[in-house]
Amino acid sequence: MKPLLAALLLALVASPALAGGVVGTTFAKAQGSHAFNVRDLVMMDRVSDPQLSPDGRHAAFSVRSTDYAANKGVTAIYVLDLERKGAQPVKVVDKGSSARWSADGKSLYFVAPARDVAQLWRVDLGADLSHPATPVQVSHGPLDIVDYKLGPDGKQVLLSYEVFTDCATLACTEQRIETRAKDKASGTLYKKLFVRHWDTWADGRRNQLFVGTFGADGQLPAEPTLLSRGIDGDVPSKPFGDAGEFAFAPDGKSVYFDVRIAGTTEPWSTNFDLYRVPADGSAAPVNLTPDNKAWDAYPVPSPDGKTLYYLAMKTPGFEADRFAIMAMDLATGAKHEVDPRWDRSPGSLAISADGKTLYATADDEGQRPLFAIDPANGEVRSLSGAGDVNAFSLAAGKLLFARDDLKRPADLYLAKADGRGLKQVTHFNAEDLKNAKVGDFEFFQFPGWNNETVQGYVVKPVDYQKGKTYPVAFIIHGGPQGAMSNGWSYRWNPQTYAGQGFAVVTINFHGSTGYGQKFTDSISGDWGGKPLEDLKLGWKAALDKYKFLDGDRACALGASYGGYMVYWIAGMWNQPWKCLVDHDGVFDARMMYYATEELWFEERENGGTQYDVPQNYEKFNPIDHVKDWRVPMLVVHSGKDFRIPITQGLGAFTALQRRGIPSEFLTFPDENHWVLKPHNSVQWHETVNAWLKQWTEKDAPSGASK
Repeated sequence: MKPLLAALLLALVASPALAGGVVGTTFAKAQGSHAFNVRDLVMMDRVSDPQLSPDGRHAAFSVRSTDYAANKGVTAIYVLDLERKGAQPVKVVDKGSSARWSADGKSLYFVAPARDVAQLWRVDLGADLSHPATPVQVSHGPLDIVDYKLGPDGKQVLLSYEVFTDCATLACTEQRIETRAKDKASGTLYKKLFVRHWDTWADGRRNQLFVGTFGADGQLPAEPTLLSRGIDGDVPSKPFGDAGEFAFAPDGKSVYFDVRIAGTTEPWSTNFDLYRVPADGSAAPVNLTPDNKAWDAYPVPSPDGKTLYYLAMKTPGFEADRFAIMAMDLATGAKHEVDPRWDRSPGSLAISADGKTLYATADDEGQRPLFAIDPANGEVRSLSGAGDVNAFSLAAGKLLFARDDLKRPADLYLAKADGRGLKQVTHFNAEDLKNAKVGDFEFFQFPGWNNETVQGYVVKPVDYQKGKTYPVAFIIHGGPQGAMSNGWSYRWNPQTYAGQGFAVVTINFHGSTGYGQKFTDSISGDWGGKPLEDLKLGWKAALDKYKFLDGDRACALGASYGGYMVYWIAGMWNQPWKCLVDHDGVFDARMMYYATEELWFEERENGGTQYDVPQNYEKFNPIDHVKDWRVPMLVVHSGKDFRIPITQGLGAFTALQRRGIPSEFLTFPDENHWVLKPHNSVQWHETVNAWLKQWTEKDAPSGASK
């Protein structure tokens, strides 16, 4: 959960209407039956963050709609009565996020801006959800709340603020920010890395964990108590950490959190540790996992307070190792792995009220289900079926989760705690999905590198007709430890290509997640080897199996590692392709090491630093094969991408232009590694679609240089 944009204006008048659709759009949604397009994608309502009330009767959740005129998303909070037949979701907060139930289930807390500062609010819900009370601001600090978590009895709340760690108060940080803003000198002197991270330049502030106690009037003090005293690190972690990184003990007397101590090694360390601290801040935090030099995170105390469950990696300096579920006896400190036989890597963790079942999501052969794990014996059961579960909540013997798939965005589903009785309980975007036609899909398998089984999938174009052939978009996923799964995406969505008349082929090559850790690990040190072999064999297998694929009218496209692979195949496997599209890819592996921010990734993937093992960085370096480039290429790279800096894309475009290869360069100065703003997303898709169509028309020139 990230701080709200200060530009959001607070609008807290509750509305009973079921939200749908467009806020302030400058164009109307397409009417009637039509092929799915980028405008459908951009204007979809995005359902997320499901939260069951303590008694299991009500669901609170977020819905992000698009204000196209303002070029931003607007997030509202809804509540649904799960027991009243025919009940519809009710909007209870027009602009706010991160709704969490009070201990008695009568109120919701949430984050929304007040005078341009993200604060904590409470809205009381009566029997008639359509008429909630006027929301009340309960925090009054001078800084944005980064994240929060309510205490088990509702009397306390954990709060994360970004502060200067040598400041004794939040007000001190506010004053220092104001002083810097007034300084006419614009320079910043850095003495260690990170200088910048993801899309933000460092200014010396850290996310720190505080605790606040609600007064008799329900208000929090302006100056809460610091818990992460003496911690040189971010709680939660940057750039994507959230409230899953800290937790109260069941009795509310202790707090657990994870953090990576920064020191001078932060850019090449993944050594997160778990800490325990008294909830009143009366003592300094104590490290519970100093023995493991890899990643320990996401604490989940057992209901009886005797065991701390958490996720842990075993390999230092690696961000894509398998997360194991660990159990720590809090009395003795003894630890053991709960699930040693389960060759999957959980991405979240929760526990049932009786402590007998753990719940987690994990990639699994092209799906991302919700699993139940028995902490006593490590047995694992899948609960949710096909699709991608991206968030879930437990209460009163019930499960509520958000699930999507390749043909539809997320909605909420309800089931018993054992997965029985599964039913869909929200139907956002139903009318739009009825009108916007999407393509059918099918997973397939083939013998890949070393004759090992590899999986991919094909999406048929909208209005597919048997006997016809169609141009192909061959999508290469990023990560590289990631996967193209049975899930909905608002960035690389195969249906946007299917709606333009393209078939889509994608391969989960060696290095992909969800097929066992050995399969995932196999890409490290071999970026241009096994994965390229899998892509070649997968392309051939798809052409052999699906006769509607026109192999003579195909373009390959990818982002991040997928972009690296586009640059790599431009020199090593360019024969099948009429055109290429590269988004934020690695063009020069040598300079990538010195220009990126998270050095642990480069050092792990290449077996060391560039200066110690330069040969490893040259082994699969696209820049060394520019002389063999021949296929027209569109390069996309954004100005705030600090993970793979923009000079990588500029270098590739320079090479293409100097070689005389037809090429274009699209850049967004206000985007990071992803393109997120609605107008930019539309421009990105329209530019990419135009490029694909230009080179895959039946009478299109080859465009390839000789």
